[in-house]
Amino acid sequence: MPKKIALVGHCGPDSSFLRIAVSKAERDSHVYMVDDDSSLKRVLDDGVDLLLLNRQLDYGFDEQEGVALIRKIRAKYPAVKQMLVSNYPEAQAAAVAEGALPGFGKREIGTPRVNELLRSALRQEQPQS
Repeated sequence: MPKKIALVGHCGPDSSFLRIAVSKAERDSHVYMVDDDSSLKRVLDDGVDLLLLNRQLDYGFDEQEGVALIRKIRAKYPAVKQMLVSNYPEAQAAAVAEGALPGFGKREIGTPRVNELLRSALRQEQPQS
């Protein structure tokens, strides 16, 4: 069964690079664009294997930052795997503290490290709540 990955709050160019990275890590995958709270709820309710959240969320979301959204999602959907996409180590640390898997920066997209992080996230068991 194909893995479902949702790109949450990413602009067009970043989404294109992330789609390529995901397809390299997991050939049998479906990538969904999530640009607002209603599409996020739909993806979460339908089931998703991994969320890749942008650090800054613009229009369409109640939360303005990815870490805050990770916290909110974790409270309602504790088994959903999440990663923050950010170049800032402090944002990555905050995301992990809220229950996200270790993520990566936009500058790293396409590197072997990101490929391995994505592959590992998609193969591991759901986190315990």
